[in-house]
Amino acid sequence: MKHFILACLLCGAAPLVQAQCPPPQDHSERMSDLITAIKIAPDARAAQIISNKMWDLWDDAPDAEAQRMLDDGLARRAGHDFNGALKAFELLVAYCPDYAEGYNQRAFIRFIQQDYAPALTDLERAITLSPTHIAAISGKALTLMGLKRDDEAQTVLREALALNPWLKERRFLTGDAPATETDL
Repeated sequence: MKHFILACLLCGAAPLVQAQCPPPQDHSERMSDLITAIKIAPDARAAQIISNKMWDLWDDAPDAEAQRMLDDGLARRAGHDFNGALKAFELLVAYCPDYAEGYNQRAFIRFIQQDYAPALTDLERAITLSPTHIAAISGKALTLMGLKRDDEAQTVLREALALNPWLKERRFLTGDAPATETDL
């Protein structure tokens, strides 16, 4: 079977392999509820609990194989095996090209490696697939900062803060920014 898959990849039949991944779950309604809740969170602790629930949705891979790839990449990243994590996320993106979190996680590894241009491409794809992916939007702002595109970064950061005013990245906002209790 391995040889068949390798042969398919080599002869351009990659779409056959990609077709195995089911579409990601539609969490848009639940995410919308969480975004509404985080905007009115009374404090940083409450906002963090809501943010964790968002991560539960983003980290919900389309099937067990995709979840294994995601979990492998996350474990490698946690162990500072960034090259191994990158490979795991590359496999995930190849297997599930419509799953935003694969792109977001691959972008994060590329950001850590200061490979900003490909990170930005991945983040744009993640946001296209999941327009309210706050982590990808704030990651895009940080990546734009890494590319010295500060005006664009400020615009994107404001978009992320409009969805979640509790983001730690708010410290990078220039100009008038609303203060929260953690800023005081």
